[in-house]
Formats: sequence, structure tokens, C-alpha cells
Amino acid sequence: MSEIQLNVNGSDVALEVRDDETLLDALRDRLGLLAAKDGCQPEGYCGACTVIVDGKARVSCSAAATTFAGKEIVTLEGLTDHDREAFALAFAATGASQCGFCSPGIVVKAKNLLDKNPAPSRDEIAKGLAGNLCRCTGYVKVIDAVEQAGRILAGGPVPSLDYSGRIGTRTPKYEAFELALGKKPFINDMTMEGMLHGAVRFSEHPRAVVKRIDISRAEAIDGVVEIVLATDVPGERDVGAIYNDWPVLVAEGETTRYVGDVLAAVAATSRSAARAAAAAIEIDYEALEPVVDAEAALKEDSPKVHAKGNLLKTHVIDRGDVEEALAASAHVVTETFKTQYIEHAFLEPESSLAWLEGGGGNGGSKGNDGSIMRVYSGGQGVWDDRKQIARILGRPDDEVRVTLVSNGGAFGAKEDLGINGQAALLAHATGKPVKLTLSREESIRMHSKRHPLTMTYTVGCDESGVLTAVKARIIGDSGAYASVGDKVLQRACGHSCSAYEVPNVYVEAHAVYTNNVPCGAMRGFGSNQANFAMEGCLDRLAEKVGIDGWDIRWLNALETGKVFGTGQVIGEGCGFKQCLEAVKDQYKSAEFAGIAGAVKNVGVGNGLPEYGRASLEVQDDGSLLLRHSWTEMGQGVHTVLQQVAVEELHSAGIELKHVRVTVDTDREFQTGQTTASRGTFLGGLAVKKACENLKEHLNGGSLTELAGQEFVGELELKLTQPMDDPDLKRSHIAFGWGVQVAILDAEGRIAKMIAAHDVGRVMNRNLLEGQMEGAVHMGLGHTLTEEFLMKDGHIETPTLKSQGIIPAKGMPPVECIFIEEAQPEGPYGAKGVGEIGLVPTASAVADACRKFDGVWRTSLPMKDTAAAKAAHPRAARRG
Repeated sequence: MSEIQLNVNGSDVALEVRDDETLLDALRDRLGLLAAKDGCQPEGYCGACTVIVDGKARVSCSAAATTFAGKEIVTLEGLTDHDREAFALAFAATGASQCGFCSPGIVVKAKNLLDKNPAPSRDEIAKGLAGNLCRCTGYVKVIDAVEQAGRILAGGPVPSLDYSGRIGTRTPKYEAFELALGKKPFINDMTMEGMLHGAVRFSEHPRAVVKRIDISRAEAIDGVVEIVLATDVPGERDVGAIYNDWPVLVAEGETTRYVGDVLAAVAATSRSAARAAAAAIEIDYEALEPVVDAEAALKEDSPKVHAKGNLLKTHVIDRGDVEEALAASAHVVTETFKTQYIEHAFLEPESSLAWLEGGGGNGGSKGNDGSIMRVYSGGQGVWDDRKQIARILGRPDDEVRVTLVSNGGAFGAKEDLGINGQAALLAHATGKPVKLTLSREESIRMHSKRHPLTMTYTVGCDESGVLTAVKARIIGDSGAYASVGDKVLQRACGHSCSAYEVPNVYVEAHAVYTNNVPCGAMRGFGSNQANFAMEGCLDRLAEKVGIDGWDIRWLNALETGKVFGTGQVIGEGCGFKQCLEAVKDQYKSAEFAGIAGAVKNVGVGNGLPEYGRASLEVQDDGSLLLRHSWTEMGQGVHTVLQQVAVEELHSAGIELKHVRVTVDTDREFQTGQTTASRGTFLGGLAVKKACENLKEHLNGGSLTELAGQEFVGELELKLTQPMDDPDLKRSHIAFGWGVQVAILDAEGRIAKMIAAHDVGRVMNRNLLEGQMEGAVHMGLGHTLTEEFLMKDGHIETPTLKSQGIIPAKGMPPVECIFIEEAQPEGPYGAKGVGEIGLVPTASAVADACRKFDGVWRTSLPMKDTAAAKAAHPRAARRG
């Protein structure tokens, strides 16, 4: 330990720090300054930990605290009240915070920029934010906010925030001020009396027999309280979002399936002790050759990743006579398209806090002591988390209570249980609260990724360009465990014809086990990969016919009464043609423009029932506690459902400030994962029903007269059939529709993206624009520069820096055009929009790049393009 002297936020402090302790850890753990976040320590790449050191913005996670001795440090907490208010107002007015994990670091960086340049241009702001990542917003609204804050700080007008809460307004995001100023606690910001810290030990091999696990050296490390192995699990070890095939701990004598398998978990009095102990565990392996190629994994002689074999699931659409239709077609194209692994790169690494409540609390109990296992989770389905944790602990579901802590981004990866299971096991074993937080490298190693797909398409059309048939074979590498890979390949299959009517379809899609990292849910969920293939075939056919990309899409566009790829007849609420009309002139007038259409399901569908559940509990002061079932992860579901309550109850005097929101399993509101763009759709309907219930009881009286009462809204929709049902009428309850256009400049750089989307009803314009801009940014990364790489089952890109995420200065302008073709079943006609914003992006950019350089491309990312080299030069060079 060393003693250092610092001046922090104007006060001199003396600290005893470890030699390997970073400034970030010292600020957070020793001084309780929690605004700066740990997004990638010790990488220093994401900027979430930015502070001001001797007048210069610097990351605080990449250097030892001892190197800052004698320095003046200013954290977000140390900014003046006027500065903090200016940024809070600006971020709230523009919608610049979504999940909010990156916001404190951006505020500090922006304050330092504005001190030097009070009126920077948008380009100067983008360049100034080069060291700060935002995975949610696409930076457009972040730059808006910095401009706005600069005007306020220069004495300009203060924005007037719309707190009406009415549908269609720019009502500020729920907890907008707290998110901007780092005051909203994430799980890693939380502490409890007597809390221990957890760490896990991962497998060193993708496929190896675990011969011996020796914990003796680890147990001797000072501060270690408990080390948990597979034999210590009181219930079942295998869990999963759909199939129970993912072990919370791998046992001696068993074979690992990927490098993210957990072999041991440690609880200690400090995080550093827990991590040192995890590293000190000695493990002997018998390494085996891993299965790393999905196509090869399907062969009879391939080693089996799971006892049942390597084929997880096959989905098929078979309508009409494809071979006959192709033979009779005037034009036919055949092409194989490939898409890559993508890392979700949410800014907040996984964190969980678990503790026993009540009972003996001595650890080791199976629940017969009357205790309840409590867990703070950032997962995308807290009821699914509860079920899996109860399975691990051998407890009934009602002895596990999970509370959602709104997370710092997820994009699908937090549908799996993650480290909630290991945290609960450690709390169970020790009888004490345990917080387990992954490092960035551990997070990348453990959680699922976007599926890489190989898609061979044959598509035909007649002499005028009307589609006749689609034949496709899709192979998806689902990696070591099922996750939701079954459903991702189902979605790719179902969306294989994009937003066009095709009379003859044969598509088969296979989800395959390998020893690669698991692949599961990620924004777009298989539909964007399939879109890249189908839209690419359309462009090739258009050239053969002699028409442009807009014309062939208009000829084949789905509309009410036409047939979707699965065989569903499209009902009311299809605004796809309106989206095409909205972009027609700009597409046709640009020299280098690419176009793509898109469709994305709302709700899981395919024969599964959909549920919505919510309640309103009247408080003593007449305010409302809104309980619902969907995870807030930056997309704004808390805000939208809060707005629904205000819209329905404004006549009773309810305003935005009167509605507080929570999600926990204390109520039986199980509705499944927050996935399939359904939170607004189903949650909005449930909140409307709860409001109707309350209004019936209110009967013109005062809300305070109903204090203590809770009013529930529930619905169940059984409107769909399985995709292979021969009498299929409806595969999904609703769809979102969209068209995007990419326009390149004379140097081949993306000058502008146009995103025209049928959203049904604009619920909150700030949130909606932010979702679209952020989705386009993620889609551009998928298209041009992002790539998660593996070799022989080992990860080659283990850092944020190596993912190729496009920085602020590489993000083009986005023009959002919203079509409001009401969905009859949706709340106020709304549809889900969280995913569709990136579905057509790659296809539109590929088309534009081909117009520019004449090259047809079949693989992502397209690092060889001028567009990629402009968006992220370093990532493009790595290609």
C-alpha cells in the first residue's frame, strides 16, 4: 500500500491505495464518487470513467492511482451546480441519455471541451468525443445536447421541457436528470452492509476434459470467504432461456464447451482478493480438438458438443413449387452471403447483487429456514432469471425474488442468466450479500454474440421484375449453448423474403452447436442477416431486368391482403409502401444511393401466447406506483408506459411527476423476455387496462380515496400459429415496416442516411428518433467495421477497442421519417420499433457502395469500402 495526496473536487485528500489500484477504483471505492463508471477497465477506451486532471479530460481506469499523486482531480460531482444543471437540462431536452451509463463521462468530456471552445461546431464536438463511446444513441442527440449545454452556459435560453406526458410529445426520459449526472445507481454502484465481492474462473480451453480443480492456494489468500464448485450446487446446474443446457458451473470430469464456461466462483471481502483467488485456482485439463465450423459440425463424423448431437434446431418454410417457378423465371440469381459475429458492446458490464433475506441467514440453506433469496438483476427478463436461479438453488420460485435494476444497455445479450446464477450461489453459500461484476474482457468472453450466418439464396423474377420464387439454405453457428439460437434461426427463416410477396418459397434454416462462443439474441434477431441476402438478390435482379432498386421494391412490396414469407396474409397496419414513397425522390435524385426495405416482427408469435401485465398502486398522496414486466435498458419503456398512464388519467389530475415505475417479481407479472420489440405494444395495452380498472373505481372521486389499492391490467393474446402449421393464418401479431436509403458523396463516404419507418403511432418523438439513430449507428457498424473474431475456439478480439465500433466523428447525419399507419391491436395504434432500425442498413449501404465502385459484395463487414475507411479508418485497416 502507498499513501498519496490528491486534490479532489477542491478538497485535499490523503489515500492509502494498492500499487495496482487505478484512480477510478480509488475515486469510487475509497471516496464514494460513483458518477465515473467502469465500462472497460483497464482498457481506457470507452470514456465512461472520464474525469478532469489538472484541467485536462482523462480516463481514470487505465493508470495506477499512485501516478496521480499531487494532481487536481475534478469528477462530475465536482462541477458547479450551474454546470450540472445546464447539462442535465440539455440531455433531458434532447434525449441524449438512453441507458445513461456513458452519460457522466460524456458530460465531463463536454464540459472540458466547452471550457476551451464555448461554441464548437458539430464536427468539433464529434471529434472532441473521440474517446467516448455511446452504444445507444448514435451520437446525434449527444451532439445536440452538447450544443444545447454550450448555449445555456453562454447565457442563452434555457430549454422548456415538455412534462405534459401526453402521447406524441417530447416528454423527457424517465430519470433523465439522474442519468445525465450519474446519480442513477447501476448495480455496480450499490453496496450493502457486510457485502462480499465475487469473481469467477473461466475455462482456458474451448473443449477440454476438466481433470482436476485444486482450490488450496486460492483458499489461502487473505480475504477469501468461500469458493464454490459444481459439487456445491444444491439444485440443478444446467439452465437456459429455452433449453436447460448451460451449466452454471462445470464439474471435474466433465468437458468444457467454450472458453466462457465457469469452473469456480469465489466470494471474498474485496474484489481484488476475489479476483486474485479466482486466478490462483489450479486446473488440469485434457485438451481436445474443438468443433469450430458449423457446416462441419453437421457431419456424422464430427465430435458431439452435446450428447444429443450438434443440430440444435431446423426450421423450414415450404410453400408452392419453388423448382418449377425458378425454371419458368425470366431471371434467376444465386449467391452465397455471409455475416459475421458481432459483440453487443453494451457499456455496462454484467453485474449482480444477491443476498438472503430473513430466516437463519447462515448460508447453505435450501430454503427451509424461511429465507428468501433476493437478487438485483440487469437482465432482460427478471421472471426468467427467478425461475433459473430457483432451479440452481433447489428452491421453489416463490422463495426467489428478483428486482430489475435498469441496465446500461443489453441489445439481447442479457436475455441469458449471465452471472446472476453464480452471484446467488455465492450468497447462498456464505449467507452474506455478494456483488459479482465482470470486467469488460470477462463480459466479452462470457455472454452470447450475434449469429454469423451463411445464406445461399436463389431468387427468381419474371421479365418485369415481379418475384416468382425464393429458395434458401441458412446455417447459423449457435456456439456452445442454445441460448435463444433456435428462435434466431426461426426468425431468419420467417423473414427470409424481407418485405416482399413471393408466391413460391422453400427455406431451411439450421441452428448448429459448436465450441465457439454462444450466439443468441441481438437487435434484429436474425432478420437483419437474412435481409442482407434477400435485398442483395433484389438488387441483382433489378439490374438484370433493367429497373432501379426503388422500382423493383415497389413492384413486390407487401401491403394489406398480400402474403408474407411465412404464409401470413398481411392485415391492416402495413405502411411499407408509404415508406417507399417517402424516400423515392431523394433516392432517385442521388448519384450514389442505395435502398433497402425491411420488416420486423412485433411479439414472438409463431404460436406462442403473448402477455401483458401491469398494475397501478395508489399512494397516500394520490401519486401512482406503476409496476410492469419489461426491462428498461435505454429504449425508454419506463417512459412510454409512464406516458400511457398520464394519457389515460390526466383528467384525474395525474401528471408525469405523479407516476413512479418499478419492475420486480413480487407480483406475478411473468410475460417473458424483453425481446421482439414488444414492450411498448404489450406493456402499453396492459397499462391502459390498469388505468381503465382504476377509473371505474375512481368514479369522479379523489385518488387519495383509493390510497393503498392496486389496480391490475392483464391481457393474453393467442392470435398466431406455428410457422409450420399447414393452416397458418398469422405467424405474428404485428410487424414494423421500414425503408432506408444510404447516400454517398463523391469520395464514397456516407453523406446521409434516410430512415423511413412505419411506427404506427409516435409515442415519444425524442425516444423514437434516438432509437432509430442508435439503430442506424449499430447497423453501420455491422455493415462496415465491426467484427468479433474467433480462431480455434479462442477469442481474438477481447477488448472494446478491437470491436471496430464507429466513433462519433464517423457517424453520418440521419434523417428520420415516421409513417403512422395505425396497428389496430396496438396501444394508440403503435408498433414496436426497437429493432427494425438496423434491419435494412447493411443492404442499403451495400447497394450504395456498389453504385460507387461497381463491386457486388456478399460478406460483412465491408471493410474494403471507402465508406468504411471514412467511418473508422483504424478498424477498416484491420480488415
